[in-house]
Amino acid sequence: EKIRVLVVDDHPVVREGIRSLLSSYSDIEVVGETENGFETLERVRELHPDVVLLDIKLPGADGIVIARRIRQEHPDVKVLILTVYDDERHLCEALKAGVHGYLLKSVSHKDLANSIREVYRGQRLLSPSLVSKVLEEFERLAQRQASNEVGLDEEELELLHLIAQGATTRELAQSFHWSEATVKRRVKAVLTKLGASNRAHAVAKAIKGGLI
Repeated sequence: EKIRVLVVDDHPVVREGIRSLLSSYSDIEVVGETENGFETLERVRELHPDVVLLDIKLPGADGIVIARRIRQEHPDVKVLILTVYDDERHLCEALKAGVHGYLLKSVSHKDLANSIREVYRGQRLLSPSLVSKVLEEFERLAQRQASNEVGLDEEELELLHLIAQGATTRELAQSFHWSEATVKRRVKAVLTKLGASNRAHAVAKAIKGGLI
């Protein structure tokens, strides 16, 4: 049984290239293609593809919006993003929309075919170069959650990072454009929130708590 693929991209040459590349694989069939965001939803209803190969920037509607609609209306259809965008914002928005994979257009045709097979089987995947971005975002979210739990705001968290790097009171004052008296007051507030007796103790507790 062939994997039925719908190709969505606003560039005809890209769609033609993908169709040509995938035609060499006997287990994959391109059943349709479209260049428009909203038209994609109609084509999914009409063709019932197994996998939608979807670009992000499309006329009519953003690809991430379309991905979210597909996942809501057709939960059995797998969505695989194929794009040139490798920034964290697009990547994280796509993952939040529930896509099964996120690939860059620099992917080889062999890896593209294998990725289609993997998402068809229900696996999730990312281009290798994007994995570190996801981990970095996860680390930031974890730090933000940890700081919220102890009541640290963004400025206090930055202050804590600089303290961990060994910044002196004078250096902290220069970094934040505060007086040294203000630095001492703000550092004391951070120590209190962490339940720490001194700066070294605060850093130790911050590391243990995942704040830095």
